[in-house]
Amino acid sequence: MKSRVIGTVLFGFGVLALVFAGGLAFVVAPSAAQLPYDMELTQSVAEASNARFMQITNGSVTVNSGDLRSTVTVQPDAGSTAKLSGDLDGTALVWVAGQQVQRTDTSELVSAYSTSLAVDRKTGAAQDWDGQWLDTGGEREPVKYAGQIYKFPFGTEKKTYQIFDRDILAAKDAVFEKTEEIQGLETYKFVQTLTNETQQVPADRLSVILGALLPGATAGEVKYSNTRSYWVEPNTGAFIRVQEQQKKQLVSSDGRSVDILDADFAYTDETVTKSADTAKANVRSLKLVSVWGPLGLAILGLILAIAGALMVARSGKPAPVAVPGQWAGTPRHAAKDADDAETTQVTSDKA
Repeated sequence: MKSRVIGTVLFGFGVLALVFAGGLAFVVAPSAAQLPYDMELTQSVAEASNARFMQITNGSVTVNSGDLRSTVTVQPDAGSTAKLSGDLDGTALVWVAGQQVQRTDTSELVSAYSTSLAVDRKTGAAQDWDGQWLDTGGEREPVKYAGQIYKFPFGTEKKTYQIFDRDILAAKDAVFEKTEEIQGLETYKFVQTLTNETQQVPADRLSVILGALLPGATAGEVKYSNTRSYWVEPNTGAFIRVQEQQKKQLVSSDGRSVDILDADFAYTDETVTKSADTAKANVRSLKLVSVWGPLGLAILGLILAIAGALMVARSGKPAPVAVPGQWAGTPRHAAKDADDAETTQVTSDKA
């Protein structure tokens, strides 16, 4: 009776473990592979040595040389996220992001922008949201984001993705190139190549820089090229390393031109290490709920269920029936033969 009870309990725990394994794999794991509402502020720093860049200081426009530092900050906007409705409610997250580019020798500000956008919590891609804006000069302007911007999807694949470029206000292809290990992490390298694109510059600002750098020019444009390389951890879609080779040229309608940007930016070692450490921790968490947790619970559940079922089955067999005068382990027919022999001997003695 006791074995039957224990077996039933073990079988029940085994079934429960199997149910939890399924819950982890099919409910918890998909929920874990998406951006959390309470995500922390992230910051990445890239530097460019011996750069050539345009600088506007107190209305004076000059082209200088020196080292630059770019700091990009991304943080969630809980208030705007809570107001999302329709298809975006529950599937999207609003970010407020910005960048500052400074000279490393004087800390003077060279350029900056701030922006707000909604991204899909699983893919990280920009969503169609009427609250998005971009501010590159002290005034918020409407913008229509598309493609990837600050991260790749959870479960990044070896294929081409579109990445939004803020200078041309459009998404362009970033092609998968190869896998590469960085600080113990396998990463996917993607490369986006922009050649001789036209940068979107407000007319009043363009007029100012034309007058300062190409005197006499009445019209012109900024031509822009950039080769971006992204090293992405595929499970989380996180950027581990980013490198940009940027070039900009101010071209007047009369054919004159001047270089206003020539800089190769790359994540600092500190940013790469921090990004890799964060990605490793997140990958471990994802693997725990999507692979190791369900697998471990499934194995434990099967062991308990099988052990319990065997105990119940064995407890249901009838106990052996003891025969009076039978030696332990002696077959019944042997006892009968012994009785017959005794009877024969008694009869013989009487004769």
